Amino acid sequence: MSGIPFDQLDGYIWFNGAFVEWTEAKIHVLTHGLHYGSCVFEGQRMYAGKIFKLREHTERLFFSAETLGFAIPYTMDEIDEACIELGKKQGFTDAYYRPVAWRGSEMMGVSAQQNTINVAIAAWEWPSYFAPEERLKGIRLDIAEWKRPSPETIPCKAKAAGLYMICTLSKHAAEAKGYADALMYDYRGHIAECTGANVFFIKDGVIHTPTPDCFLDGITRRTVIDLARARGYEVIERAIMPEEMADFSECFITGTAAEVTPVSEIGPYTFTPGEISKHLLEDYDHAVRAHAAVEA
Repeated sequence: MSGIPFDQLDGYIWFNGAFVEWTEAKIHVLTHGLHYGSCVFEGQRMYAGKIFKLREHTERLFFSAETLGFAIPYTMDEIDEACIELGKKQGFTDAYYRPVAWRGSEMMGVSAQQNTINVAIAAWEWPSYFAPEERLKGIRLDIAEWKRPSPETIPCKAKAAGLYMICTLSKHAAEAKGYADALMYDYRGHIAECTGANVFFIKDGVIHTPTPDCFLDGITRRTVIDLARARGYEVIERAIMPEEMADFSECFITGTAAEVTPVSEIGPYTFTPGEISKHLLEDYDHAVRAHAAVEA
């Protein structure tokens, strides 16, 4: 990606049913989604001209909106088609997509029953962060001070904008210390996730990952679990305590942006990216490219 501010990029954004010039896709300063967090979004990737698991992402967007109490004024088919047409209009083959839906500015206050629901889709070129051999070196993670809240206090199954406030705080603090990201614990002190990715650990050839009972069960997470089981690896979803990290040999994170990225360090704990991390990194890369080839 270039260093150009995102509001100054060229091209088009799908905005409430029409393609508009990128710099003209604007909202009012009194938009409810800005002030009260009534906004949901998705992050999805295009590989070789095809968006990976597009319908699953669209389904989650609609679920998130419903969870926040509003309805997206388009069908899933219309959103899928808009994503596909946007890629064609932009001429992209490898890109990141950001569909987003939010309450508008008709009412300003906590209650916004009559506000219009707006929807936009933007996409920009975004090749993989690193080549597989570079990712296999592993990244360094800090341990966040902020914790994932109880599901009784937040709509934890929704991909909602407001839930990422503590993620930004945690990532900024980690980056200030020279780390790539931060691992977050949950309200019980269990290992939860990174600021925008799920986490996996390996011990004695078995893969362990936290149960997503208070954070997002990522689409990439589920894909990688399926890939691991297809290879014959045992995958255990369970509560994981921080002190267990001393006994794990490998660690990796998963997400639309992160894909499969091995981890070499989390705070005082160290890991050595090995065979299982390498296999799943390669399997995921193959899966997203094979998906594009099948749909071509």
